[in-house]
Amino acid sequence: MSGQWHKAGKYKDLYNPYSGEVLARIAQADASEGVRAIEAAHEAFAVFGRMSAYQRSEILYRVAGLIDERREELARVTAMEAAKPLKAARGEIARTVETYRFAAEAAKQVTGEQVAMDAAEGGHQHFGFTIRVPIGVVTAITPFNFPFNLVAHKVGPALAAGNTIVLKPAEQTPLSGLLLAGLFQEAGLPAGVLNIVTGEGAELGEVLTTHPLVRKISFTGSYAVGQLIQRQAGLRRTTLELGSNAALIIDENTDIAAVAARCVSGAFAYNGQVCISLQRILVHQSLYEEFKQHFVTAAAKLITGSPLEEATDVTSLISEKAADRIMNWIGEAVAGGAVIETGGLRSARNIIAPTLLTQVPRSAKVWTEEIFGPVAVLLPFDHWEEAIREVNSSRYGLMAGVYTSDIKRAFEAARELEAGGVVVNDIPTFRVDHMPYGGVKDSGKGTEGVAYAVQEMTQLKLISFNV
Repeated sequence: MSGQWHKAGKYKDLYNPYSGEVLARIAQADASEGVRAIEAAHEAFAVFGRMSAYQRSEILYRVAGLIDERREELARVTAMEAAKPLKAARGEIARTVETYRFAAEAAKQVTGEQVAMDAAEGGHQHFGFTIRVPIGVVTAITPFNFPFNLVAHKVGPALAAGNTIVLKPAEQTPLSGLLLAGLFQEAGLPAGVLNIVTGEGAELGEVLTTHPLVRKISFTGSYAVGQLIQRQAGLRRTTLELGSNAALIIDENTDIAAVAARCVSGAFAYNGQVCISLQRILVHQSLYEEFKQHFVTAAAKLITGSPLEEATDVTSLISEKAADRIMNWIGEAVAGGAVIETGGLRSARNIIAPTLLTQVPRSAKVWTEEIFGPVAVLLPFDHWEEAIREVNSSRYGLMAGVYTSDIKRAFEAARELEAGGVVVNDIPTFRVDHMPYGGVKDSGKGTEGVAYAVQEMTQLKLISFNV
């Protein structure tokens, strides 16, 4: 914080989820250190909030370039601390570079508009326009699964808008956040603008969401924690990207072979630990058996191993606790009549084989909740309207997808599916980093996607002249 490294009163070992080796000793900040970080950000805002859009943009471009130069090193850090397969980690770093470049561009597009004051009877001789101004200190709490890119989706827009920020990275993936601090320092970011506090959410969460100098909280994580943050935040602005249970409808007359391989990728990439990982797959009855066969065949080709091996597709889950929960949910479904078509097995190092379940009872957690693991559920349907209802039966609504060659059904899905985004002829796991991204129902509130996040991190101000 304040451009300097600070010693903490307590440290904790950080373990590699796959090998179990100690990667580092991580400072465990307490609430008082969280307050110091917020105060440092507030002090820095007095200067940074008045910095030109050009200067902010140049810093963001420079940090994107530094990340690009060190992409292999950063990918390996991600693979070690998050147990993310190396090829997936490389993909994340490439996206992170792009996200900061989008932020650099967005910094130059923070604009308002003219307001036709004289459209009202009393507005004659008044000239009005709006501007967008930074709101001040933003706090960000991020998850483990995209330790560089999901951080970029909070830090990038905050800085583009002219805000300062306090970041608490996930407890399992602090190294990426600490590395980022050094990269921004090298890129010329003024001291105090970005402050990183590592430690436990139970210790830091309340101060980051209730301190009077905090103007906005941006959180990605579980529904339960999101509810708590919203209660603590009061009238402060919040962006909450919470749970998901992404579903895909596959209509008749679809090329099943190609779609099945794409679905395997959507369901099992990074062990299913993706916010919009494909969980529920609804297939027209006429294609059901063929799809199931193709899916099982494609899933069997995935390679299990160390995240640092080039060929690895599937590796350790983030923790033993996560693996225990997922296996319990699979067991609950099977006890209720579900059939394991492939997978369902747990091996050493908390690896769970990619799993496809059929005949799952609607009450099972693998159907109703976000499993956040390598498990997909397959369901046949007879009528399009039935499939739409099944997708909408979830309390979540982040992303949904449909495959159909019927343009009328495509537009019906776009209109009727209760989700923040609907992807036609691709899986709901699809995302590019400048598109709007946010959920409905219990999937949260607010919108990410760099330019959209900038809007949520600025205040619209009206200027009126009597001329």
